[in-house]
Amino acid sequence: MENKIHILCTRDIDKTLIRNAAEKNIWIDVLPFIATEPIENVEVQQEIENALILSATVAFTSMNAVEAVAGFLLDDQPDWKIYCIGNNTRQLAKKHFGDQSIAGFANDATTLAELIIDESETEELIFFCGNRRRNELPDLLKHKGIAVEEIVVYETTAISNIVKKEYNGILFFSPSAVESFFDVNKVSENTVFFAIGKTTAATIRKFATNKIIVANEPGKENMFEKMLEYFT
Repeated sequence: MENKIHILCTRDIDKTLIRNAAEKNIWIDVLPFIATEPIENVEVQQEIENALILSATVAFTSMNAVEAVAGFLLDDQPDWKIYCIGNNTRQLAKKHFGDQSIAGFANDATTLAELIIDESETEELIFFCGNRRRNELPDLLKHKGIAVEEIVVYETTAISNIVKKEYNGILFFSPSAVESFFDVNKVSENTVFFAIGKTTAATIRKFATNKIIVANEPGKENMFEKMLEYFT
């Protein structure tokens, strides 16, 4: 059919979702623009292991950070109060650290910072993050007098893929992927962007004036459903 909808997904996604989209005449190409790898040097290992024996309040803003830290878990669960961004990150943290450890979650960094400030009596927080982490969470906490110890547990690197095809829609899952994409690509003014959150949407806005649709809550599946809803 000539009226196929062509979508670019900028990270891997479940093949079942791709097949479901094809049944609706929406055809998905998957092409990543960033790669993430856990940092495995001795210094980071020691920082994580020291944190695991503390009674602490910690924050995760990505599943990558949860996986990187969980790789150092032994038999005992740490005595942590965990705050997360996004339901998927929360569920992964719950899987590795236990349901009892989850103190709260929010859909963006600003809301999460406000939750920690309002609910927690802590004066110090450990923030497990990547090398390209955003400033919102640590800056807001520090402004309220909460000391933030950042432990960088994974690295994000750009992948310079050049896109020659024109797409009806493009799905972005992080500000880093947006920046990597626009480093080497331009798009038609008719392309609709789908952003996993407000921060990703704001980054898209730096490069384009196209329509942007933001997922109701962070998560690959939620944003994918938003795209299907829009085009069907």
